[in-house]
Amino acid sequence: KQAQQVILDGLSKLEYRGYDSAGILTNENGKLVTIKRSGRLDNLRRELEGNELVGTCGMGHTRWATHGPPTDRNAHPHGTDRVKIIHNGIIENYLSLASELREKGFSFSSDTDTEIAACYVDSCYTGDPIAAIVKALDGIEGSYALSIMFADFPNTLYAVRKDGPL
Repeated sequence: KQAQQVILDGLSKLEYRGYDSAGILTNENGKLVTIKRSGRLDNLRRELEGNELVGTCGMGHTRWATHGPPTDRNAHPHGTDRVKIIHNGIIENYLSLASELREKGFSFSSDTDTEIAACYVDSCYTGDPIAAIVKALDGIEGSYALSIMFADFPNTLYAVRKDGPL
């Protein structure tokens, strides 16, 4: 079954909670393809019309802004070509992680702590997703629930949490 409609149906069941943006991602033959929009889920649905995502493994998220304003670029998922993350919570040491990542050549396209976490996982990645996640989480401080996808593991979704619901 294609993941897009399953994810959109799930997100629509969460609309009662309120949010300021929504995004969806699928792994299309080893490429992490993301579409995200600020505002209501209908904005995302409209963007997907004619741009349907292909793939049987994916993830979606509705976000309340904590770091960065509610814009398309700050909507989740975030990450690199190799690693994408959806995140609920707060990465308390995101500024120091961002500084460390900049020194390693990473640049950022959002104002979110989520993108920093995704890039940090990517910086730890050498082909073993579990090892990268464990290593990255050793350096991440805060309360979080993360959903993680790796481009080269197209049928696998990883999930971790600390102090918050997943």
